[in-house]
Amino acid sequence: MKRPFRMTRAMFVIGAAFALAAPAALQAQDDPPPAEAEEMTKGERQLARLLEGRVRGEPVDCIRVFPNQPMRTIDRTAYVYGRGKTIYVQRTANPEDIDRRQALVTQRFRASELCRLDVVTTIDPILGFFTGTVFLEDFVPYTLVEDAEEG
Repeated sequence: MKRPFRMTRAMFVIGAAFALAAPAALQAQDDPPPAEAEEMTKGERQLARLLEGRVRGEPVDCIRVFPNQPMRTIDRTAYVYGRGKTIYVQRTANPEDIDRRQALVTQRFRASELCRLDVVTTIDPILGFFTGTVFLEDFVPYTLVEDAEEG
């Protein structure tokens, strides 16, 4: 006498795993590949215009800052320090949190330098309450390129 087929627990688990994995694999095939060259954000375009004609240098841990030295905030992109021949770009660990409407408060370890280990917080400039923390990365210098014809 022939026995009826009985599904064992292991066979059931394996079958269920395949049944659940198949739709996910098909969906992965249907999804378009991520765009390699996504369109630049408004902040990235603004930073690119600012860096035109400049050459990227080796990143540094600290930069010299003075009270009258300008700092430019590019929303959701970077902080830019300095003017003239060399400027420094600080992208931070979370550039999406950069907002020009917030004021930076820096607790420096050295009076005339801003370093990646300094404690930087943001506050609301009107109400004065704490709004976040900024985690600095290396400062990347960009220097103007001098034309060969001039020199």
